[in-house]
Amino acid sequence: MNNLKKLGLTALAGSLVASTAVAGSLDVSGTAKVKYQSKGSERVSANPWSDSTTITFSGSGDLDNGMAISYGYTMANAVFSSSKLALDMGDAGVISFGNVSHQAGISKYSDVMPTAGEQVWDDVDGTDNGVTDLGGDNTLGYEMTMNGITASASYARTGLGTDNSIVLIANELVDGASFGIGSGTNVISNTSEDDMTTMWAKYTAGAATFGVQLSEIDKTAANSDVDREAASISVAVNENLSVSYGISTVEYEDSTKSDEESSGFSASYTMGSMTLGAVANKTDSISGTAGTDYSFTEVSLAFAF
Repeated sequence: MNNLKKLGLTALAGSLVASTAVAGSLDVSGTAKVKYQSKGSERVSANPWSDSTTITFSGSGDLDNGMAISYGYTMANAVFSSSKLALDMGDAGVISFGNVSHQAGISKYSDVMPTAGEQVWDDVDGTDNGVTDLGGDNTLGYEMTMNGITASASYARTGLGTDNSIVLIANELVDGASFGIGSGTNVISNTSEDDMTTMWAKYTAGAATFGVQLSEIDKTAANSDVDREAASISVAVNENLSVSYGISTVEYEDSTKSDEESSGFSASYTMGSMTLGAVANKTDSISGTAGTDYSFTEVSLAFAF
């Protein structure tokens, strides 16, 4: 019996030594937000007051070969939101795996226009027309930067085939400027797919950042292609206050549809862990339907922990 006790204690001690030898950590952070939202007089809305909370678990550790592993898991309002796992290989780049989390590829850069709050098309309605997004379910990613050029690729296996994309970004061609171009394929069915391309340019001068982005979605079905043009400017008024204005126009190959036009203002004021935000966006001709005009306004107060 004593020998068995000694064996058990020895095994326990060995496992404790092994666990403490791993250079890793797990941190917990979160946000709590109270917000007032208005969808305008054109739509009936419920109580405009609401709150939201997020909890994020972040872990990281170093491997014996000098690489680093990181992990993240986020819950929004006590429900799974996203997860990610990344292996940082130093100069060899970063391999990642994300679920509802864009770590690489065209989805990560679907809209890179500068903003102090929300993109002008976001939250106005539930359809993000013209946005080059492959989705984020169980996607492999790889991103590497060399000599000022970043290559970012994604791959996801679906029941119908594969979704894949690649993006190239240049950050050092012109001081203060960034240029990017990307393409991807989204398999919809055995006989249908979306071929996506996007390109952008951003330039920062002092406290202001300007951006322009052009995107195309070529669909298999005839007369269904979609083009999108977006532009915005954001200004850091001071170290606490930022404001932005943006526009977005979606053009449809179908001549029976009208151009979907979005515009909006955003502002945010940060003081320590508190952020006061405001968003005012509107979209005319939702999904190309003339006369279907929506607006969205939000004022929020958020705390980070």
